[in-house]
Amino acid sequence: MGCGNPLRGDDGVGPVLVRRLRERGVPDGVRLVDGGTAGADVASRMRGAGRVVIVDAGAVGVTPGTVYRVPGSMLANLPPLHVLHTRSFRWDHAVAFARWALADACPDDITVFLVEAGNVAMGAPLSPSVATAVDEVVTIVERDYPAPARVASEPGS
Repeated sequence: MGCGNPLRGDDGVGPVLVRRLRERGVPDGVRLVDGGTAGADVASRMRGAGRVVIVDAGAVGVTPGTVYRVPGSMLANLPPLHVLHTRSFRWDHAVAFARWALADACPDDITVFLVEAGNVAMGAPLSPSVATAVDEVVTIVERDYPAPARVASEPGS
């Protein structure tokens, strides 16, 4: 699942990666999702999946294009419900929220790849260092997640 806004330069790394994987071919049982920027959508799209890989831009102040691999267990704590709001509900909240809201329908195997963003200005292209990081993450995803843990049905099917 690629998260982010492709209209804001490096913030679009997740959707760019999803597009790249789709162009390369998708194994049976694997579902690629453009998670956009709404954390609630990210949470609901996890329902029934055996494994979820989330890719998004990060901003911790390191060199743009730096890739971090974060196990979902590190994001398991649910923020207090009274501080969650649709404008601030991001994918990191979505992981914890999905564990609470989906219960047994939430996948146990969640991994997040964060790519340090450089330029997130409106209308900016993906920076060269982040484009290189997309290639790196594509290689990792294809190597480490070649097939689904179990086939997830599309919602409503």
